[in-house]
Amino acid sequence: MKFYFCVALWLLTFSTNAQNLSAYGSYDFVAGEKVIFEDNFKDDKPNTAPARWKTLEGKGVVIEQGAEKIISILTYYTKLAPKTKTPAYLPKTFTVEFDYYLDAGYEGNPGVMVSFRNAANEETANIIPNKLNTSFGRPGTENLIGENPPDILNEAFYNKWHHIAIAYGNNQMKIYINQHMVLEIPRCDFTATSLVMAGDASENMNMFFKNFRLAEGGNSIVKSLAEGKLVTHAIRFDVNKADVRGESMGFIRQVADYLKANPGVKFEIGGHTDSDGDDASNLKLSEQRAEAVKTILLSLGVADKQLSVKGYGETKPLSPNTTPDGKANNRRVEFVRIAN
Repeated sequence: MKFYFCVALWLLTFSTNAQNLSAYGSYDFVAGEKVIFEDNFKDDKPNTAPARWKTLEGKGVVIEQGAEKIISILTYYTKLAPKTKTPAYLPKTFTVEFDYYLDAGYEGNPGVMVSFRNAANEETANIIPNKLNTSFGRPGTENLIGENPPDILNEAFYNKWHHIAIAYGNNQMKIYINQHMVLEIPRCDFTATSLVMAGDASENMNMFFKNFRLAEGGNSIVKSLAEGKLVTHAIRFDVNKADVRGESMGFIRQVADYLKANPGVKFEIGGHTDSDGDDASNLKLSEQRAEAVKTILLSLGVADKQLSVKGYGETKPLSPNTTPDGKANNRRVEFVRIAN
């Protein structure tokens, strides 16, 4: 218990790596629209194994970092798998996102690995983001390497939170760290039905991840807007706040491009929450989030007359608020066309 308490106190000194939205000027990642599995460890007790993950090897525990809870990987060779309803849950098109922290306690530390598995639970591919580069590997083949840009190269990679985003579809993959696409793979040639988060750790290092989300590839943004309604989970916010996270900018920019190309259309931006918390707070938060999205769209050149804002709180759920994934589907933003 003393070790975990000390780690939790030390984590309070971390930089939260506040997202500078202007840095995402060329970011084109768009998260999948249907949430398959999401976990921010909100309901987990500190210093326990994560309730929604299977520990296949090693040890990972939930610890507190300020108002957030995160996974600390404690031992070599830790493997954690999402607990899902079916063992084969990866669709043909999907996105994976998580935040990741690694310290420089051990120079040879390979970091957290995303390991893709087939129906026989055999590893078919892996992705490892590290201080020099991001690698994509398949058993028996040479790894493909994407070099890190200067702002996250070498020592700049350590002791900071980084957002990792992976987009897969049509046998192609793109991998992002923060606002940078660091590796594009035009032909992946692997089969995957599930995934595992794996990491090496020892007493000389600290390795953490949080805000994990797996989603099925989304519908067409332009097509949905043209049809008059777009429901999205790709706009992300800090927990219990209306601060739009940087990884949302690829999606928001595409919405802005459509609205600027169609200046005669008008949309209501609707904010929606899950049922956690009281009704009044959720209503207020949902309106603040919708307003935050509008502010960004205006900054991208969309006309104010094209947008209105409304918060719905928890009043219009898409799924029952009885499971974490149901709640994740209810936390969303909707764009609904309104008559001129």
